[in-house]
Amino acid sequence: MKFNIACIQNCATDNLSQTIQDCEVLSREAYDAGADLICLPEFFSYLNLNEKGLDVAPFRESEHPTLAAFQELSLKLQVWILLGSIAIYDSQGKKRNRSILLNPRGEIEVRYDKIHMFDVNLPNGEVYRESDVFSPGNKAVTASLPWGELGLTVCYDLRFPHLYRSLAHAGADVISVPAAFTRTTGQAHWHVMLRSRAIETGAYVVAPCQYGDHGRAKTYGHSLIIDPWGRILADGGEDRGYIIAEVDMEEVKNARRMIPALEHDRDYTKPNLELPQTLRKVS
Repeated sequence: MKFNIACIQNCATDNLSQTIQDCEVLSREAYDAGADLICLPEFFSYLNLNEKGLDVAPFRESEHPTLAAFQELSLKLQVWILLGSIAIYDSQGKKRNRSILLNPRGEIEVRYDKIHMFDVNLPNGEVYRESDVFSPGNKAVTASLPWGELGLTVCYDLRFPHLYRSLAHAGADVISVPAAFTRTTGQAHWHVMLRSRAIETGAYVVAPCQYGDHGRAKTYGHSLIIDPWGRILADGGEDRGYIIAEVDMEEVKNARRMIPALEHDRDYTKPNLELPQTLRKVS
């Protein structure tokens, strides 16, 4: 079964309403180009890094203007839309970096709270402490689309291959990786890691990524759609726009038939974390 996936590539600012409008325009353009599933990046409607830290405009889910706007849009267009992520206050008042899949009726199909927090010090002086802002999720999530199964991840999750393998074992044919990947790490690792996750799982990998400057933050762009053999079907470069590609669920079956690695997992004893005698410091 074949269908068309689009990735929106935008540069979010600290003007929520303006950024929402821009993403709506791009989403309509992708729909007009034939998209059946439209995927937006992480923090696509608001992103700013300033002297006080990461600013992502959190709301309670029921009050979030981004969610309301795109529920209306998905219903109007009758199209599947993945909100790459928005900042949400959960029922306990904790902030979550949440990815939300909307069905063509404008309803929330599934929610995924980002599991792995981006806490890094980069060589150029950029410092990110996502755990200062968000509480991590603890549940992997898949959703049934009319064409196949979608596995949800967000940005920094990309560096944890076991999550992607578990999604593939759960039946995911397509795995989403919405991101606001930094320019520094993107130039080094973005393409190779996304291609690796596709090859390891035999799944399509769909990765909408922001581009541009967001206060002190700089994102990489290069939204990607990658097939199960690791081939790049579309690359968004470093400018505003969208990419679109036809995906074929038969290609997932073909890749997994040719290299059935998902059937070859074996249990094993993990290495002893105690250092070998030869490496212990002599007192």
